[in-house]
Amino acid sequence: MTFRLAADRIPVTGLTPAVPDPRWHPKAFEGEVVPFGATVFREGHDLVGALLELAAPSGRVLRRRMTSAGPGTDRWTTEVQLDELGRWHWHVTGFDDEIGTWRHDAAVKIDAGVDVALMYELGARLLDRAAGDRERPAAARRALAALAERLRDPELDPAQRRALVDDPALAEFELRPLSRLAGDSPERELLVERRRAGVGSWYEFFPRSEGAKRRADGSWKSGTFRSAVHRLDGIAAMGFDVVYLPPIHPIGVTNRKGRNNTLDPGPHDPGSPWAIGGPLADGTPGGHDAIHPDLGTLADFRRFVREAAARGIEVALDLALQASPDHPWVAAHPEWFTVLPDGTIRYAENPPKKYQDIYPVNFDDDPEGLFAEVLRIVRHWIAQGVRIFRVDNPHTKPLAFWERLIATVNAEEPDVVFLAEAFTRPAMLQALAMAGFQQSYTYFTWRNTKAELEEFLLGLARDTADFLRPNLFVNTPDILTEYLQFGGPAAFTVRATIAATAAPTWGVYSGFELFESVARPGAEEAIDNEKYEYKPRDFALAEAEGRSLALYLGILNRIRTEHPALGQLRNLHVHRSDDDAVLVYSKRLAAEFTGTGADDTLIVVANVDPHSVRETTVHLDLEALGLPPGSTFDVEDLVTGQHWEWGADAYVRLDAFTRPAHVLHVRPNGADASKGAPHD
Repeated sequence: MTFRLAADRIPVTGLTPAVPDPRWHPKAFEGEVVPFGATVFREGHDLVGALLELAAPSGRVLRRRMTSAGPGTDRWTTEVQLDELGRWHWHVTGFDDEIGTWRHDAAVKIDAGVDVALMYELGARLLDRAAGDRERPAAARRALAALAERLRDPELDPAQRRALVDDPALAEFELRPLSRLAGDSPERELLVERRRAGVGSWYEFFPRSEGAKRRADGSWKSGTFRSAVHRLDGIAAMGFDVVYLPPIHPIGVTNRKGRNNTLDPGPHDPGSPWAIGGPLADGTPGGHDAIHPDLGTLADFRRFVREAAARGIEVALDLALQASPDHPWVAAHPEWFTVLPDGTIRYAENPPKKYQDIYPVNFDDDPEGLFAEVLRIVRHWIAQGVRIFRVDNPHTKPLAFWERLIATVNAEEPDVVFLAEAFTRPAMLQALAMAGFQQSYTYFTWRNTKAELEEFLLGLARDTADFLRPNLFVNTPDILTEYLQFGGPAAFTVRATIAATAAPTWGVYSGFELFESVARPGAEEAIDNEKYEYKPRDFALAEAEGRSLALYLGILNRIRTEHPALGQLRNLHVHRSDDDAVLVYSKRLAAEFTGTGADDTLIVVANVDPHSVRETTVHLDLEALGLPPGSTFDVEDLVTGQHWEWGADAYVRLDAFTRPAHVLHVRPNGADASKGAPHD
């Protein structure tokens, strides 16, 4: 009987990056530093090594020698900053490290005075073999032959001869190892998408509220795309680079909701933008490819997109696959909805919430027709300049639908980004990410204690980073957590600080900067919710009166721009503090990846109790900061400009009412810094 062996002589297993299901591939974004790992081992005690080989989409090949993750782990790792868009292919080769084994044995035996001549001769013979390899560069072959000759020279000073075991010429074996045995992993694929797929600062607002005015008779003059352009300057001043617009389509009249989701709308209530489908200016019904007549025309929308781009802002558009009873789909395609035994169409529910103004789409009866229509709609908005879609409730639609849609769109337009609003079970949330969504909402809004945040943020940075990119929104029109309802300005400051620094993508919904915190009784959403009414805000007056967080949000986004460590997801490291309300984490990017020639390291210290003053000692892992044991170093608060000298243990005082968080830049001692007193 013949057996097909799965194991090589040098087995290579446990490849990362990877996804939980091999049907899909891991992904990264342009400029992301990706850790590659593999488990490589062999029988016996001779050393092994590992070599990573990546083929970029252009055909360029990168080779990286992997390093041991620790004695006894058999784990090998290296980091690569991926700089080309498209599909990369990679594999890991494990090999018997003959030079490494000799150097290890030679160092032990020569220093002990055992088999000295034999060890030098063994090394020389290995170098003879390498020097005879015509695939090596000629200069390297000559250097290796010369080194072999010196190893055999008994007249050489013993110390000089011993130093040859670490001779610089041996660097030739870094990427061209000497080995007789090898094992290759299967080839793997890694998709690298554009940087905006992984890095961005989002701001959500309703165009109809910007410039809206109430008339004397109680009716409203809606804001338009033309009036909404004026808000772009304030958004740009805060440093946001993505503007997300809720649905901009006609709104249904049938079962229209009134203020605070009531079933008895007034004559001037505009309805929920998510109840898509309603009358156009000429009275005919419009759907997902139309613009609400109150907002303007398609030309006005295109102008809005251009005006945003001129300010360095991209426009993200809501994609909500549902319909009001007045949507053209309802009459033309009743098979796209669920008809109940009494002949009515089932409306949407998310108990205890009911959405009588919305019909969910049924994907069972005409999946091909629905797919063609949704693809047409997405292509339509791409043609208007939209490259980002925030998808409403994707977890209530088939996973296979999204996989096919995103793959089809990205095959035509690789730079299009889809964000999943998937507040759902972990399995579905993660599957949506694996199937193609470039970004995902997460459970961040409901993780508020130190312990919750430590576990959650580490999970994002380590457990799911190969396929799920979190967008840490601090609030939404649907979500106003108890933490924000009762935490006062400190809660808003802390949540913004953590969201902006813990992940490369974060977002706020308009009104957050004004500390809007009053909830509808018994609900987790704001009272007088903007989903159901116009909500013009006087941002300038609030700033003038000191009732705004806008300046601080701008500082956070400036810090994000200036510090490349914050543009990475996987580099978060949690440190200890003696207080169960003081969260401490760092983000470090090594000099080889920053583009500045210097490490970029930040420490965030946040008092997550918005009602108290906390004094404690933080305990820092200096290795994670790229510093040697016993180091002291300068930290600069990037918000206040203050400096302190820190070590592995440092005292902090965080007053929730004045300064609940620090964002600290680490500089080793010797850098020019003006040292301040201990924290006051």
